[in-house]
Amino acid sequence: MKVSIIGSTGRVGRAAAFCLAEEQSVMELYLHARKSSLEQNKGEILDINDALAAKGVRVKINTSSNLENLKDSHVVVITAGIPRTPDMERMELGKENARIIAEYSLKIAKYAPDSIILVVSNPVDVMTYVALKYSGFDKRKVLGLGNHLDSLRLKNYMARHFDVHVSEIHTRVIGQHGPYMVPLLSSTSIGGIPIEYYSAHDYFTDYKSFDLKHTIENVINAGSYIISKKGATEYGPAFAIANIVNTILNDENQILTVSTLVEDLAEGVDEVCLGVPVKLGYNGIEGVVPVQMDQNEKQAFIDAAKFIHESTKDIMIDLENNFPI
Repeated sequence: MKVSIIGSTGRVGRAAAFCLAEEQSVMELYLHARKSSLEQNKGEILDINDALAAKGVRVKINTSSNLENLKDSHVVVITAGIPRTPDMERMELGKENARIIAEYSLKIAKYAPDSIILVVSNPVDVMTYVALKYSGFDKRKVLGLGNHLDSLRLKNYMARHFDVHVSEIHTRVIGQHGPYMVPLLSSTSIGGIPIEYYSAHDYFTDYKSFDLKHTIENVINAGSYIISKKGATEYGPAFAIANIVNTILNDENQILTVSTLVEDLAEGVDEVCLGVPVKLGYNGIEGVVPVQMDQNEKQAFIDAAKFIHESTKDIMIDLENNFPI
């Protein structure tokens, strides 16, 4: 299986390359770079190969600035774009990154027409829509990282609060990858037991002190907080990327929350890319999984869709004027 990364010299791209190189399902890894960054990538490849030798893993890795080398990719990961600063909202990156994503999506369609596109660049929900429209791919073949990372972060916070293994936390975040994210607390469970059960028992004494609002604020601001401390997020997004790619290559049919095209959601919101649970396999998105929401969650989800829809519309108008298909 061949996986390509566009934006491989950025911190997320580099970390994702290392994570993917370790996966047994990846036989070939192509790292696209601008000509000015090729030497850096050659050094990265040597470094990765040394690490893989220590683990007894072998994978073919190459780099170039020629997008023709996307040929035969099963998955193309796009991490290219302007990086976010700690005080910058994801949506502020929109117009600049949209032109980058649009250009690369056209090239992917030309050189890797049978591939699946995984968009990581922010604002990821809008960029997923841009990639979908400019590639011309079927909606099953274009997805965004989005809420998969948010869901992992929420699971991590909850596991630490309740002092249980992270695998025992079953929860997810849907909606926007940003301030309009929607935690599905109504369907959250710990060890398979609905979380509200613990409110009536003393077994989890920490239940009453669990502050969902504060926790979600932490999830929303996690990226900005990490960026303020170390300059960029790397390992969380990289492992989330590898998780999605591995799920596709191994045809695992896992249910993951990714950004995908949702149609006929509500009046005035006819099509928008946002985070929903999907069954993910070798051919991409096998289907959207129905979600049971309470009234508050449902309204928050509609609000997220409306916000992303309006943002997407503004960016698409700008693109059509300056970068027509």
